[in-house]
This record gives sequence, C-alpha cells and structure tokens, in this order.
Amino acid sequence: MTSAPRPAVLAGIGSYVPPDVVTNEDLTSRLDTSDAWIRSRTGIATRHVVAPGTATSDLAVEAGQRALKSAGGADVDAVVLATTTPDRPCPATAPDVASRLGLGGVAAFDVAAVCSGFLYGLAAAAGLIAAGTAERVLLIAADAFTTLIDPDDRGTAVIFADGAGAAVLRAGRPGEPGAVGPLVLGSDGELSDLIEVPAGGSRQRSTGRPAPAGDHFFRMSGRDTYRHAVEHMTTASRTAVERAGWQLTDVDRLAAHQANARILTAVAERLDIGPERTLSNIEHVGNTGGASIPLLLGQAVQDGRLAAGHKVLLTAFGGGLAWGATTLTWPEVTAF
Repeated sequence: MTSAPRPAVLAGIGSYVPPDVVTNEDLTSRLDTSDAWIRSRTGIATRHVVAPGTATSDLAVEAGQRALKSAGGADVDAVVLATTTPDRPCPATAPDVASRLGLGGVAAFDVAAVCSGFLYGLAAAAGLIAAGTAERVLLIAADAFTTLIDPDDRGTAVIFADGAGAAVLRAGRPGEPGAVGPLVLGSDGELSDLIEVPAGGSRQRSTGRPAPAGDHFFRMSGRDTYRHAVEHMTTASRTAVERAGWQLTDVDRLAAHQANARILTAVAERLDIGPERTLSNIEHVGNTGGASIPLLLGQAVQDGRLAAGHKVLLTAFGGGLAWGATTLTWPEVTAF
C-alpha cells in the first residue's frame, strides 16, 4: 500500500509592513476623491508604503527573519518567494533574500501568481516537502505594489499598498495541528487582461518600440474583477472545505485575500461565515498583493483573533487570472 505523502506543517509565521503610512486624507489632497468614498468602496483608511530605494527584497528579508524566529531557528532547505514586484526582471529575487538571511546555498526561487501568490507558493513548498526534497521550507510573500501603481489613478492608488508575510513549513504527520490541507488552485488566462501591467515583458520589448505612456503601470478592471473574485474564491473555498472533510460550519476563521472590503463581505456572505469568524486587516494595511494572507495571519495571531485549534480557511484571487484555497487547523505558534 502506498503511504500518504508527508504533509507540510506550519511551524512559524512572521509579518512586516514598512513604517511610512499614507492616510486617505493624504490621497484626497491630490486625487479627486474623499475619505468617505475610499472607505465605502474599499474599507481602507490607511496603508503602508515603501520609502524611496526600498525594494521587495528588503520587505521579504524582514518578514523572513521574523518567521524563522517564530519557528525557532534558521535551518531550512529552500526559500520560496511569491511576488509580483521582483527587485529586477532577472535574476529571481529569492536567492538574494536567502543569502541576506544567511541561507546561501539552499534552493531559492520566485513564484508569480499576483494576489494568489502565497497559496501557489504554499503548493510549491508543500510539494518540495512531499517529494522529500526539503524537510523545512521558508515561504515568503512580499510585494512593493505601490511601485507599480500610477499615483494619479484613483481606481488603484487608493487600494494597493506594500508589505510582506512569511511562514516556515516543515515535514509532519497527517492530521497534526498546522498540517496544510488539500490545495485547490485554478486559473483563466483568457481573462489575463483584467489585471495586468502591459509593458516590460517580452511581448512589448520584442516590438522594438517604446511602450505607450502609462503601460508600465498596473491596471485593473474593477467591476469584472469583483465578479470573478467573488465567484472563484467562493467556489474554491467550498471545494477546499469539502476535500478537507469539513463543513463550512466547522470553519472558525476565514482568512481571505484582502482585496477590498466589499469582496470580503460578499465571499463571507456566500459562505455563510459571519463577521465574528472573518479575519480582516484591510482597514489599516490596504491590499498588499501576495503578502495579504500571511500578513493577515501574523497580525491576527498577535492580536488574539487567531489561536491554536481554530479551523482556518484560506482563499485568494488575483491576476492571471489565478485563484486558490486551502485549510488547516491553526497550531501553537508565536507570531513576530
């Protein structure tokens, strides 16, 4: 009889946001908007942004150090970095992060799945552990998303922010606290233009012509994104819960990608998960891209909203289009 693959078990969690804060009032001084409009559309009051010269790797190192401290040591066999804002198009940012963390020599690579990056990175880390390639993996999700945003675009400038979250995963036993449940992942490339940065890649560069003005900035079709985000996060969540052998009533905490407050509310309502079981930090950190879920988890542990024994449902949606969901019973960990 074939034995079940070794599950990845969460052994540490860390989070970091840069110190500079931008309030809604700061934005209204230069954009045609208001605090009331931003709050009603997004649920955001403040967001953290990188200072000039600060890169994604800087955020990743901070979160990675905290996760390693949470896990009780820096002994890992691989570093996986989920990001949409690498320091450079080439090479990957993960090896630099690993080196700066004192982990030089271990396998290190980037994963690009936009706001679903943490869940796709979780699948990669779990795969390394299941295959026996690694005993422990440091998974970091970090984005300096404001470096992609047109500061004059009201539709995106009020939403996106910067931050990082990280988790240490170790080989474990099926069913133990922290064991990552079945991962449900999906994509739809036919709708890739709903969330995109048109310029900077091989398609634009191969034309030999300069990119049109504004094409280096992030673009999002808000109305269509809302519809697909709600649909796919809801469906993926139901599937993940079913594959875990749970009922939706078993879920103690919903940790969804912090896209905007209206999407979070719609997903929770469709899953019949009340506000008391829904984790959120979007009011104070905004949409931090792939960093959203681990940043939320770390902060929720720190403030007591997430505790050992809670059954947690994770779900995300982002560009690609790409989405995912999984489950785990939260272990006894200290967050930094």
